Amino acid sequence: MCGAGTLPARMAAEAQRQGWRVVAFAFGDASGPATYAERVIPSRLAEFGTVLQTLREESVEAVLLTGKFWVQDVLGAGPVDATVVSMAARAGALTDVRMLDVLVKTLEDMDITLLDQRQFLGDGLATAGCWSARRPTEAERRDVERGLRLARHAAAAGIGQTVVLRRGAVAAVEALEGTTEAIRRGAALAGPGVVIVKAVAADHDYRFDTPVIGPESLEAAAAGRASVVAVEAGRVLIVDQEASVRRADAAGIAFLGV
Repeated sequence: MCGAGTLPARMAAEAQRQGWRVVAFAFGDASGPATYAERVIPSRLAEFGTVLQTLREESVEAVLLTGKFWVQDVLGAGPVDATVVSMAARAGALTDVRMLDVLVKTLEDMDITLLDQRQFLGDGLATAGCWSARRPTEAERRDVERGLRLARHAAAAGIGQTVVLRRGAVAAVEALEGTTEAIRRGAALAGPGVVIVKAVAADHDYRFDTPVIGPESLEAAAAGRASVVAVEAGRVLIVDQEASVRRADAAGIAFLGV
């Protein structure tokens, strides 16, 4: 089941390499897996009953979620089918964690396993260390340490995973808008020299989501004249690390895993 971004194609290719028969349920603009899937099924979050019926028809035994799914796609979708209404009622709130619980239970009732995304990522998770030519100053490292603590708290509370700060003052915390837009907002508020930190909740469920950062976010950081982009090592996926490092170096940004 794939949403937006580059991950669906990457993970579908790895699934195929491992010998899985791949059927892609494409939500929104998710055309990437077509090269690796036996069948691509255009899908909508607002019509999840149809998705469940097709899972049965295809005799699906395991589901891999990949790509970006937006809560706004349900909130602004207009009329939704009875399955979505029932799932939302059981969740009690349209948050990732609540909806995940209901999704897992729904799939379990169908004898379908929800897979951990990490087994389809290869070696893409961030390692500890500084990848860029520029290294952070001591003052910037203090902001990184504070940002890491705050980002973990925000992630644990189900708010978001990215914090933008400068000299200890928090300019933005990611919410529904995603990492890149949080970076733009924080940089616009705090000005040049902001420190951007992305972290993950201790109990993060990698069956549902792998936190990512990549060239688009680095481009936003560069445009906002950020000084540091730091991500939690071993927990965040770097999409196209080579291109991300090049962008960081071109802008004089310290880019590191902590």
